[in-house]
Amino acid sequence: MHLLSAGYASALLLIALLSQVTSLEPIIGQYGEMLKIPCNSGAIKAEDIAITKWKYDKGDGVPGYLLVKQKNQNVSISATDEYKVRVSMDKNSSLLISAAKLSDQRTFTCMVVTGGDVFEYPVNVLIHKLPAKLEISGEAEELEIGRLTKLGNCVAKDANPPANITWFKNNKPLEADGKGISIKVSVVVESSTGLSTTTSTLEYSAMKEDTGARFKCRADGLPLESSSMNFTITYSTENIMLEVSPQKELKEGDNLTLKCVADGNPAPTSFNFHLKGELVTVENTDTYTIANVSRDATGEYKCSLTDDTSMEATRNITVTYLDINLSPSGNIVKRAGEALNLSLQIDSSGKAEVSWTKNNAKLGKQPNFTKLGYSDSGRYEWTVTVGHITRTASFDLTVEGPAVVKSLFKNRSNDGQHKVLTCEAEGSPKPAVSWSINGTVLGESPFVNGKITHKIKVVPSANLTVHCTVTNSLGNDSRAINVSSYQSEDSDQTRLVVGVIVGLLIATLVIGLAYWVYSKKSKQGSWKTGEKECGSSEEEKKLEEKVEENSQKAEV
Repeated sequence: MHLLSAGYASALLLIALLSQVTSLEPIIGQYGEMLKIPCNSGAIKAEDIAITKWKYDKGDGVPGYLLVKQKNQNVSISATDEYKVRVSMDKNSSLLISAAKLSDQRTFTCMVVTGGDVFEYPVNVLIHKLPAKLEISGEAEELEIGRLTKLGNCVAKDANPPANITWFKNNKPLEADGKGISIKVSVVVESSTGLSTTTSTLEYSAMKEDTGARFKCRADGLPLESSSMNFTITYSTENIMLEVSPQKELKEGDNLTLKCVADGNPAPTSFNFHLKGELVTVENTDTYTIANVSRDATGEYKCSLTDDTSMEATRNITVTYLDINLSPSGNIVKRAGEALNLSLQIDSSGKAEVSWTKNNAKLGKQPNFTKLGYSDSGRYEWTVTVGHITRTASFDLTVEGPAVVKSLFKNRSNDGQHKVLTCEAEGSPKPAVSWSINGTVLGESPFVNGKITHKIKVVPSANLTVHCTVTNSLGNDSRAINVSSYQSEDSDQTRLVVGVIVGLLIATLVIGLAYWVYSKKSKQGSWKTGEKECGSSEEEKKLEEKVEENSQKAEV
């Protein structure tokens, strides 16, 4: 058996000289994980394989044998070094190596023996390891404008191959430019593991615009990046500004707050405030408040740095104010026909807008009371506005006068059964209306603008005189009207008809007499001239028709 094996091995060696060798096929394994190296990748069917043998290159062309498997037999481990406990083979003839190390980066060869051929399949193995994480260490406390300062170190530990690191500012990559950006990279290999640690150091010259910028680093091609961080940017004050609160309008009685804003970082902690010639210095604050300002606070204000008074800011501040005076005011009582003179005074910081209302209704202009009437009574309000300040003043005007009857008249009712008497009065306070006859009150109008109307209905049985009397606290007045009974009115109508008839008869007699005189004169004239004793037949006819017409009217 041993002789057969030895002879068989010799045959294999001889055949190996004529064997076919494939090119290297690199694979990548992950550090610490199971490494699987394929054999022939299915190029030869399993039933055609007589022997499968794995070896590796120890260096200088010296092979190291790992294991062998003959057809229908178990795998035989031939390794005597560390691989003895780490290697195995799966059913597809792939070599399995547990807990991959960097020392496994070498060439492994799979030898396959078929009927009369020997094939070799060398595989080049690479072992990769990701850095555990990316960290920024040794970061700066602050960055100064215009000065190249070490921002920090970005470290990628225990990697293979060594990590390539890129710095980012606000997610944009940074590249060394030899001026404001310097990036230095170092790689250290751990002797015991062969793993590399990459350190990238960023030096950066900050600008004012970098305030609030966020920096981070990232491993190229790997899903690893550090946490982002920002840095305090320090720079000297270049500009100063004075802010005022309230911003829109400062009214008399408001609190005025002054704030001195400097663009330096860190900001100054003390300031000078120049308050219309008065100097006030504040420490550990940038504000100063003046409570309950008056109109005298209007003027120029300044603030400056305590260590550089030439750097200052100025603001002109106006205090808005408004005073009004209306005379007379309150309750005003005047007589109708009198005049009321109004005195209006405005003291303000700017142009005033003025408006008037009467009984809450807006007036188009200022009221003018040269001759007061009852309609002028009411509540008047004067509104004055300057900016956001509004002042109002008002008075209540009452126009009074004695009661007076303005008109008294009568009408027949629509049904003809009675008469309606109407008395129109004027005065203030409201006049009381009384009648000298009992009648049925039809109604009283509302008392508006000193006017009132009172109506009654009566059915007089005889001719009489009716008085309407109006009274208030300032006087009284009365007016009379004649009212006829209905019987008297009928007699009057009869007499009127008789008079008309008599008048028509008299007119007829006069016309007849005139005709007789005319006819007589016409005859006399014809005798003298020798004319015929006849007038114009046409004229006589017209005259006769006129006499007959008048006679008919008289009969009627």
